[in-house]
Amino acid sequence: MKNVRTTICLVAVLFGVGQAGAGTWTDIPDYPGTVNTLVEGISGTNIVGYGGDTVSRQYGFLYNMTTKSVTNLPISGYGIDGSNIVGGTNQLYNMTTQSLTTLNMPGAQSIGILGISGNNLVGYYWDGSANRGFLYNGTSWTTLNGPGYATYINGIDGSNLVGCYYKSPGIQHGFLYNGTWTTLDYPGASETSICGINGSNLVGYYTDTSGNWHGCLYNGTWTTLDYPGASHTYIGGISGDNLVGSYYNGYPSGIQYWHGFVYTVPEPATLLLLGLGAAIAARRR
Repeated sequence: MKNVRTTICLVAVLFGVGQAGAGTWTDIPDYPGTVNTLVEGISGTNIVGYGGDTVSRQYGFLYNMTTKSVTNLPISGYGIDGSNIVGGTNQLYNMTTQSLTTLNMPGAQSIGILGISGNNLVGYYWDGSANRGFLYNGTSWTTLNGPGYATYINGIDGSNLVGCYYKSPGIQHGFLYNGTWTTLDYPGASETSICGINGSNLVGYYTDTSGNWHGCLYNGTWTTLDYPGASHTYIGGISGDNLVGSYYNGYPSGIQYWHGFVYTVPEPATLLLLGLGAAIAARRR
């Protein structure tokens, strides 16, 4: 019986609570002079996002995790891949050449580019009646409508696209698209949105029945990731073991409302050591 309890404890730590709770939360500096810092994307050690002031102006920035330096951007930072950044509008910014490229989709009244991977861009466009998802490969535009009346494609990795669609007003459902639409709703949540993808790991957030946001990681199973003490957590991007997003701690006077963070998932070896430690402790008891 003792060996059975030891095995159960090891499995629980490796695949349950240990994996969800053993990561590290690191704050990103608030953007100066704004009331919100929203973090949306990450590529390697570079993180992009934007600061917002009280009149809804946005100020794009890039934060480097190694140098801990902040660089102002001419566009809001929604997605990044290497030296290329997209800003939620119809512009692409290259950090190396410091050039802006404007893209116009034929027949669209407006577009928002939300994700990038190599030459592929994803987002949404307004056709006069609803927002439709799109994929642009540098040459051609492809409309991608989810099983609802509005679609937003937030991220891309290879042939896999993620985002959210609306079946009824105000209710969003997460999805994975790779030629087939797969709806991904966090169990028991009132809404779900998938915001980023890296291999088999998908990140985003869900809304509970009380209206609170919770960050989440999905890789075949769901893991909730809430910034400690925050009432709302949003995860916008993922690169390797690092997840980025923002958390909210209310509206106290004179300070920021939303703040950025990096959540670092422990290496598999760390999880194994945690599990072995718990197993040894269980055997001693």
